[in-house]
Amino acid sequence: MGNHDTGNRRTTAQHRRLAGTALLAGAVLVVSACSSGPHHTVGSGKDSIGTVITPSPTPTPYGESLNTLVGPVNDALAQLPKAGSLSEVKTALDDVQRAATSAATGLQGLNPPSGAGDANRQLYVAMDTLATNYSTVSGDIDGNKVCATSSALAEAGGVQGLKDVQTAVTALAAAGYTATFSAPQTGQLQHRALDNGHKIREGQTNGDGELTVDNGGGSVDAVLTLTQSGQAAYSFYVVKGETAKITGIRDGKYDVYFAGGFDWDDGTKKFTQSCAFTKFDDGLDFTTTSSTYSTWTLTLKPAIGGNASTSTVPPDQYPVP
Repeated sequence: MGNHDTGNRRTTAQHRRLAGTALLAGAVLVVSACSSGPHHTVGSGKDSIGTVITPSPTPTPYGESLNTLVGPVNDALAQLPKAGSLSEVKTALDDVQRAATSAATGLQGLNPPSGAGDANRQLYVAMDTLATNYSTVSGDIDGNKVCATSSALAEAGGVQGLKDVQTAVTALAAAGYTATFSAPQTGQLQHRALDNGHKIREGQTNGDGELTVDNGGGSVDAVLTLTQSGQAAYSFYVVKGETAKITGIRDGKYDVYFAGGFDWDDGTKKFTQSCAFTKFDDGLDFTTTSSTYSTWTLTLKPAIGGNASTSTVPPDQYPVP
């Protein structure tokens, strides 16, 4: 919006002169002439010599423009809670981000009426913040900072941009200009954890092997899993800063995996935040004789002089504990 051309066109009338003598019609002398100067015609239609005049475009009312810009953001946000996977969450976030960026640009270009200028400025800054926030959430999904649909939605629902937009919309309503805006209901980030040493998969405990896991220097909780033939045989929880031990491990060769993170979802058997999936490159061999049995200690924090190397495992290749 802004200033618009009036749409008026300047036309020059032709000069017409009477042919010497006046025309008598009955007893009335009719004299016809036109001025020698130019005509200025305002409005639509045709002027005195048939020139078509284009009317000025009527500015769109501020309230209508406001809803045209905010509406797509509100519609995109409404799709967010419907996402059923992390990829769908990312798609919904991208849609909101595009709509919010477009709204911020459009709001900056408006000429708000008296009394609405500050709130309009507040709103386009809030829309820009929302777009930036959702770009961050999308990056957190890619980086496994949030690694479950529930935690990704919860982070998206708690960003500052949503609060700022709501505040700005409320300020505009107080100035007499309303726009429909509803923050999505996405739940909150949770911080669930199991007790240290809790057995997620107890397995058969009639063996003599023992395994101690030291998470004393770790920055997140961990779940240690022993597998055979790709299936979990034993699995237990080790709290950040703690050490846990399981006994009764049967003889055999086991691959060793551990998952790190926060907010343990016992239903999916996964962490939902700050996830990492790792495998020890060398497995553990538990052997029992008449006079000996195997006992192993693993330290999860990398240490100078350590003798156990590890590799990162893609989330979809990590065995379910």
